[in-house]
Amino acid sequence: MTLAGLRVLREVAERGTFTAAADALGYTQSAVSRQVAALEQATGARLFDRYPGGVRLTGPGRALLRHAVVALDAVAAADRELSGAQAAERGRVRLGFFPMAGAVIVPRALAMLRQDHPHLQVTTREGTTPALVRALRSGTLDLALLTSRPPHRSPDTDAPPLSVEPLLETQLAVAVPAGSPFAERGSISVEELAAAPWIASPGTPDEPLLGIWPGLPGRPEVRHTARDWLTKLQLVAAGAGITTATPALLPAVPPGLRMVPVEGVAEEARLVSLVRLPGPPGAPVQALARALRQQAAELAA
Repeated sequence: MTLAGLRVLREVAERGTFTAAADALGYTQSAVSRQVAALEQATGARLFDRYPGGVRLTGPGRALLRHAVVALDAVAAADRELSGAQAAERGRVRLGFFPMAGAVIVPRALAMLRQDHPHLQVTTREGTTPALVRALRSGTLDLALLTSRPPHRSPDTDAPPLSVEPLLETQLAVAVPAGSPFAERGSISVEELAAAPWIASPGTPDEPLLGIWPGLPGRPEVRHTARDWLTKLQLVAAGAGITTATPALLPAVPPGLRMVPVEGVAEEARLVSLVRLPGPPGAPVQALARALRQQAAELAA
């Protein structure tokens, strides 16, 4: 086994495809395939299962990844120590989050952290639940804010189980223009939802089309697509359509928009959780986790 092979293993595990790993590493896809084949020959085990649209780690692949993360992190730490950069790196923590969390919880937690721990370096990335879980398992994230729907199962079934800490439970609502009949009445029915124009995020193989009310019958008309939550809310305020959101976004809601419940259906609850690999977290991770807990508690109050 080689360090190059272990780096390829981690990148493929995180990205989910050989092509995406090759792009991230600056390799050709054939070079990535050769590295994986060499690892499989060295270990005597199949490391990835191939399926349409990507690859998944096998049991031996997951076991090797756990050791690869430790080895690669140790090599990186040695490189930092030899270059004199270790002290600056001690206060670094890497956070991933689902898109809606980036509108309120994450910015507020980072602002709080800058006051209490001004030397702590935080890097963040937004992503889907599967992508963030892969990054946690691959050791390229320390913490992730994830959202789930009942019955709130673990985000993956790999071993060892991830540490999942519930932070905030929210109820979904529909964001509507302030001047619409729905805002004046204070609610909206399922029949009205089905006939309304929607603003949604583009769907991916990992996630369905986000923004449309869950389980809405028929084929709703998606008039606008946008990944950014502020863009979607501004489009609603401009009268361009409606979108599913949560009252937890209220601090970021622009003027001209109202949040209303849906009539005649069961409430749609979502749980926001703080997820990490098992084991005792370091001081930087604990500091960021405290800031995220406090912001979630303030939103719930």
